[in-house]
Amino acid sequence: MSLRVFAVAAAALFATAPVMANDLIDATDPARILNIARGFGSADLEKDSQGDPKITGRIEGTRYTIFFYGCTNNTDCDDIQFYAAWNGNNKFTQAQMNEWNRTKRYGKAYLDRDNDPVLEMVVNIDYGVSRRNIEDSFNWWKVALRGFKKDVLGEN
Repeated sequence: MSLRVFAVAAAALFATAPVMANDLIDATDPARILNIARGFGSADLEKDSQGDPKITGRIEGTRYTIFFYGCTNNTDCDDIQFYAAWNGNNKFTQAQMNEWNRTKRYGKAYLDRDNDPVLEMVVNIDYGVSRRNIEDSFNWWKVALRGFKKDVLGEN
């Protein structure tokens, strides 16, 4: 009897595996990522200067962009990068950026060529991740944006 239970359980596991694989989200389908982005605020799918997809959106009023990387002919991309920049805020120091990077797990900070603060977060979704995983990445991005605005930019 226990062999039969094992066989039924194994068959059920293998029967659901293809369905689970189809549910994985990767950078080859920007529309699915856009759908998730819209759950966190406004978002639109566009193209960057190279013709690769990009998403522009807002989370809690903060404008950000998701860039798609590793694309082949502007499709079949490998990973994504969250990006936010604050123009005209060139009163910040490299020491502040270093302190952020030293003390925070999510969101890499630096000063761009104009000395404006930038926050980025790379998300490896090559080979696919679950919807819950990508939603968790959006949550970490939201936390990083909120913390950066408070701790570095001095905004509430």
